[in-house]
Amino acid sequence: MCSISTDNVLMKRRPALLLTLLCMAMSAHAQMKWNATYQAYIDQYKSIAVQEMQKYGIPASITLAQGIFESAAGRSDLARKGNNHFGIKCHGWAGRSVYHDDDAQQECFRAYDTVLESYEDHSKFLATSQRYRRLFSLARTDYAGWARGLKECGYATNPQYANKLIELIELYRLYEYDGGRMASVPQGSGHTVVQGVQQPAASGRHQLFIYNNNVYLRAHQGETFRTLADELGISYRKLARYNERNKKDILAEGDVVYLKKKRTHADKAFKHKEHVVQPGESMYTIAQSYGIRLKSLYRKNRLPNDYQPRVGDRLKVY
Repeated sequence: MCSISTDNVLMKRRPALLLTLLCMAMSAHAQMKWNATYQAYIDQYKSIAVQEMQKYGIPASITLAQGIFESAAGRSDLARKGNNHFGIKCHGWAGRSVYHDDDAQQECFRAYDTVLESYEDHSKFLATSQRYRRLFSLARTDYAGWARGLKECGYATNPQYANKLIELIELYRLYEYDGGRMASVPQGSGHTVVQGVQQPAASGRHQLFIYNNNVYLRAHQGETFRTLADELGISYRKLARYNERNKKDILAEGDVVYLKKKRTHADKAFKHKEHVVQPGESMYTIAQSYGIRLKSLYRKNRLPNDYQPRVGDRLKVY
C-alpha cells in the first residue's frame, strides 16, 4: 500500500481521493524507469524507423514507441510467432496470419516473414488509410500530436495509449530521430548509415544499417547464417540466398549481410561513376559494398562469370 503524508485539512476533506490519486501518480512514475531491453530494441531498429520516416513521413519516434509498446520490445507472442511488431489485425489482409486473444478471443492478426516486413506494412497501413490521413498534416516533430491522433483515430483501445507512447518517446529521447539525416561512412565503402547510429548494444544484437534501399548488418567472426537467422527472425536459407552465399558458410568479422534481396544496380549517386578496383577486392566484395547482385555486376560489365578483377579495372555499378 502507498504510504503518504499530506495536509491534515485536505486529508479530512477527501482522504480517499487524495490517497488514490497520489498512489496512481507514484505508480505511473515507477513504470517510467529506464529498461535495458527497450533500449536494445531501439538500438536495433532505429535505423529502420528513420528510413520509414523518410519514405512515408511518419515520425521515427512514433514508429519506435509503437513497436516497443505493441510488441513488448519484440517479446510478445505476436512478435515471436508472426514477426508482428505493431498489433495490426488481418483487415483486408491476404497474407499469412496468426491468431491471438485481444479485444475478443482468437482474433486474426497479420504475420510476416521478417520484422522488416512488419515495419514496412505498418508504414503503408497508416499512409494508405483514410482513417489516419489527417495525421500527415502534422509536423514530423509533433510526436505528441501523432500519439494523441493515433488514439483518437482508433489505432488502439487502451485509454492510456497516447500517454504511454509519449512517455516512451520522452524517456528514451526518441524525438531525436525525427530529424535524422543521412551521413556517409569512411570514403570508399559506398555505404550510408543514419546519423547518430551507435555501436551494437552489450546484449550482442547487431546494429542495422541502411543502404541502397536495403538493410544490412556486419557479422562477427565465426557467425553463421543460422545464428543470424535466430536473432533476426529470417530463414537462414533466405539470408544466405539474399547474399549469394552457401547456407553453411562461416562468416568473417565485418562481413556485410543484407536482410533483403539486393538490387540490380547501385544507389543513384553512382549513376555516372565507375568503381576502380582496389587491392584485395573481388567481384563479390565489390557487389556487396554497393548492395547489388553479383550476377548483375557481371552483366553490366559484359564479363564472364569466371572473371577475376585486376587492380585499376573500372567497373559500372549502376
